[in-house]
Amino acid sequence: MKIQSAALEGVIGSDYDRRRLALLSAHSKKPGPVVWLTAGAHGDEVGGIVVVQEIIKRLKRSPLIAGSLYAFPVMNPIGFETASRLVTVTEEDLNRSFPGSERGSLGERMARQIFQTITDSKPDLVLDLHNDWRQSVPYTLIDPAPESAPSDAYLRAQQLAQQAGFVVVLDHTANTGTLSFSLLSAGIPAISMELGESYIVNERNIEVGTEAVWSVLAGMGMCQAKQPFRFQYAQEVAGRLLTYNDAPLAGTSGIIRFLVEPGETVRKKQVIARIYSPIGRLRETLQAQSDALLLGHTDYAVVFPGMAVMSFGVLP
Repeated sequence: MKIQSAALEGVIGSDYDRRRLALLSAHSKKPGPVVWLTAGAHGDEVGGIVVVQEIIKRLKRSPLIAGSLYAFPVMNPIGFETASRLVTVTEEDLNRSFPGSERGSLGERMARQIFQTITDSKPDLVLDLHNDWRQSVPYTLIDPAPESAPSDAYLRAQQLAQQAGFVVVLDHTANTGTLSFSLLSAGIPAISMELGESYIVNERNIEVGTEAVWSVLAGMGMCQAKQPFRFQYAQEVAGRLLTYNDAPLAGTSGIIRFLVEPGETVRKKQVIARIYSPIGRLRETLQAQSDALLLGHTDYAVVFPGMAVMSFGVLP
């Protein structure tokens, strides 16, 4: 098996220096599935980048037994340089710029090069790696089914998501500019993985993220695993399809104090947080709207009206 590294000529930055897109690939002698790993669409999300590194390291010890694996470890090199979620110079969200345009904005041009390179390889699956709030648990996220997507691609994405060993959460809002939604629209199974906090490398999240990706590859017959990976959640959510929800939103300004932790299950009408004024007066009490798994909560204690402060996987 060969592991190769290359650099695609990317966009020109504000200093007129061309940024390159690192491209990694591994190929087995035996034909099989084609899978992509993508990370670093948001420059502050370093955890996914490190998971790609760990998968490549593991492949050197345990080569692919079938198929090909490709990876873009840092899709947004401009944001990565400044630890920014956005394409810094234009303040665009790269993961809202797909499928992109050759004659569009800077972010759209970056997105187009990435999207075209991936689709040209006719992949069987794309795993897009992301990081979430600092206080969060890992999970797999699937976009709503695009109207234009072949049903078999969407069903295949759901099936492969189960192989990761994370709880599978169905998004309730179609973010049409994401890489995963754009790929599904093109008939390519695509899954997003949220792997804990941004900015830093949390070794525990790296470990479980690496095991989850490896478990998917093993389930597709591309590598060997002793046993399927399973992240430990509360028993009542294991193996169930959840629905993403970020309500209730903050209804007032103040300092929020959370009463539950990510990974816990909550019951409908359970008190989950309280918001206080700076002088300690209770301004608002937040209650769970459904029975759900708490996926994560905001990094900031100061909140404002209409602000999303928690995210949930709602139980069916």
